[in-house]
Amino acid sequence: MIFIDTHTHLYLPEFDTDRDQVVNNALQNGIRIMLLPNVDAGTVDAMHELADQYPGHCLPMIGLHPTSVNAGYREEIRKITRLMDKRKYWGIGETGIDLYWDTSHSGQQEESFREHILLARESGLPLIIHARNSFEALFRILDRENDDSLRGIFHAFTGNEFQAKRIIAYGFKLGIGGIVTFKNAGLDTVLRGIDLRHIVLETDAPYLAPVPFRGRRNEPSYLLQTAEKLAVIYSLPIEKVAEITTQNAVDLFKLEL
Repeated sequence: MIFIDTHTHLYLPEFDTDRDQVVNNALQNGIRIMLLPNVDAGTVDAMHELADQYPGHCLPMIGLHPTSVNAGYREEIRKITRLMDKRKYWGIGETGIDLYWDTSHSGQQEESFREHILLARESGLPLIIHARNSFEALFRILDRENDDSLRGIFHAFTGNEFQAKRIIAYGFKLGIGGIVTFKNAGLDTVLRGIDLRHIVLETDAPYLAPVPFRGRRNEPSYLLQTAEKLAVIYSLPIEKVAEITTQNAVDLFKLEL
């Protein structure tokens, strides 16, 4: 079986003591590719270093996380744009809107999201969207900005079936990770109404570890627990879940296995 973790922050300090072992664990468990969404200017160097250490396995993306958006966000985006002229990236993000932690920069988050949409259009790369307490704000912007050239992922999807189908109508995939294994999340019920061809797998490591690792540091090898849960939800062999979700990611990011 071959899997793709479409969203993992392996370059963060939580992995400083055993990063190589974590990557090797993933590779040994069939997680062939790990896509690395950026956070902000402070994480770019560490992300590049990891990507250069594991070419073909750890693939960098570029963007400004919504919780890093502040009054100086435009300069951060200018830095991102300059970097795009210097090396290859596989996606734009993560971007989006987060109204859970802090709403004081909600206007700047919306503007930053629009800037990322423009970057995704110009580059032809997938857009990786962070949505927390913000589906309606994101939908309002996408209703105006979306077109056939735009594609991507709503990362760490936790919405309802109506929201899922609206995302799919935009041409985006649902990023499903450890939350689907949480007993009271209700995501399993939502996904029963969604075809597996609209889903990609992710971990968001070091965050959101699946059961039975919930509350501990997450890592890409734990993608197997999410795949096992999807196998139960869709009444499919895990090999079929791997085949479909991996092909979804290959098609979206234009990858070669």
